[in-house]
Amino acid sequence: PDRMLRSLVLVGVLSAASAFSFAPATPSLRSTRQGVSARLPTHVTARAPRGLGLRMKIPEDLTDAGRRELRDLEGKWKNVCVLGGSKGVGREVVNGLSAMGVNVVALVRSEESKAELEKLPGVKAVLGDAMEASDVIGVLDGCDAAVSTLGGATGEVNIDYKGNMNMIENAGILGVTRVVLVTSVGCGDSKDAIPETVYEALKSALVDKTKAENLLLKYYTNTDYTIIRPGGLVTAPSTGKAILTEDKKAAGKINRADVSALVLSAMYSKKCSKMIFTAVDPSLSEGM
Repeated sequence: PDRMLRSLVLVGVLSAASAFSFAPATPSLRSTRQGVSARLPTHVTARAPRGLGLRMKIPEDLTDAGRRELRDLEGKWKNVCVLGGSKGVGREVVNGLSAMGVNVVALVRSEESKAELEKLPGVKAVLGDAMEASDVIGVLDGCDAAVSTLGGATGEVNIDYKGNMNMIENAGILGVTRVVLVTSVGCGDSKDAIPETVYEALKSALVDKTKAENLLLKYYTNTDYTIIRPGGLVTAPSTGKAILTEDKKAAGKINRADVSALVLSAMYSKKCSKMIFTAVDPSLSEGM
């Protein structure tokens, strides 16, 4: 009887296993920024992000549980919170995610920014202040991933640290498993990449951004993060020649549109997990 029971159990296991068939990854997201490349540590070319799919049906009720572990989503982030999305690099990120068909939740401070962002497909803008933890929690809740491009000051307090702190300390608790933090060249171990005079002029912001980086590294030892440090930001059309490099002494200029493209490429690439990059554009020869 025991042998017969074991045989029946084995047959059942094999039958269940044969019901799942895996297929090669196929694109499931569209992008308007095809061809922007990033120099990754494995020397591969990263194009605009594309989702990965498995040829099997996943019950909808497993979505919330599944999004808490990177392996369950295979890098396919469907709901992304963007802090700093009303202007600059953050706005470019929102534009890119919207074009890809991703649901975006952005925290904004004005009705004007809210109305403007909500003209984009799939974008929900919420009025609030990143300096308030409750406001940040409100937009993070329900998201798979988060991107922060926060910077600047509110009164006498830099948002570079406190705003990012509110995101970092609450993202993991709320089920966010992918975080991309955009800071600046000159932060952390890239301090020597810029002239001392430049560092001194930007010291307050750079110190706070470094604190935010260190907090992220502390909180996300077992979770997926990427830190991107852009060089001098320029508002101009994308050149498509910007790169991500691990060179801590790299510096230079980069267009905001290209930073955004690299942020999205990195977010959807497992090769960028738990990595710190500098983002520069070698084609813009003039230094910072």
